[in-house]
Amino acid sequence: MTPQTAAPEGTPIEPHPALDALIGVMSRLRGPGGCAWDAEQTHESLTPYLIEEAHELVDAIESGTRDDVLEELGDVLYQVLFHADLAATHESAPFTIDDVAARSMSKMVGRHPHVFGDVTADTAEEVSANWQRWKAQEKPARTSVLDGIPAGLPALARAEKVAGRATDLGVAPPEPSIAIDERMLVDEQALGTHLLALATTARARGLDAERALRTALRNHENVIRVTEAERRSGVVD
Repeated sequence: MTPQTAAPEGTPIEPHPALDALIGVMSRLRGPGGCAWDAEQTHESLTPYLIEEAHELVDAIESGTRDDVLEELGDVLYQVLFHADLAATHESAPFTIDDVAARSMSKMVGRHPHVFGDVTADTAEEVSANWQRWKAQEKPARTSVLDGIPAGLPALARAEKVAGRATDLGVAPPEPSIAIDERMLVDEQALGTHLLALATTARARGLDAERALRTALRNHENVIRVTEAERRSGVVD
């Protein structure tokens, strides 16, 4: 199941004794004589903790200290190790943390041919322009630019993802019914204040801002998929 085990030539490899020790702690906790709670967990039962730890890391990055970030990164890492340890005990398709690391390494090497291969991409803009093409080569089964966007993302985060994919495809966003006040877009603080005011006003009028945005997103995604289908069939407006 491991796609690649050897690092590309020239890649620095350093020992990580603390990481190995943490893996050992996980093994002991889930092994005979360990923690009964840890031993009973499943991928499904751990999912809420993974989501919670990820959000706590975001909070630490946005408003915490360096020590907070250090701690929360450790909690997210532990969740990864926990899921990998669970996967290693699967009856028919086991994999280990080494398999996880090897798959990630293979993916990153494949998506950075400008570093590990002979492709030229000297600026961040050039890398971004090539990124989707490299991903598409890795995942030929995907038929839409929308494939791979997690369905569970909050509506606003999903909207940003969809907007980026739509722009790459050349599909314009829906026109708002009223003009957008440019003062809303001065900076993130101004934008955040207006978004909060909009959500608060919507709530006062009995409207669900999250559901409203999801509905608008579904409509926009339908337009994107129709456009893709037309281009595959050779239909041109």
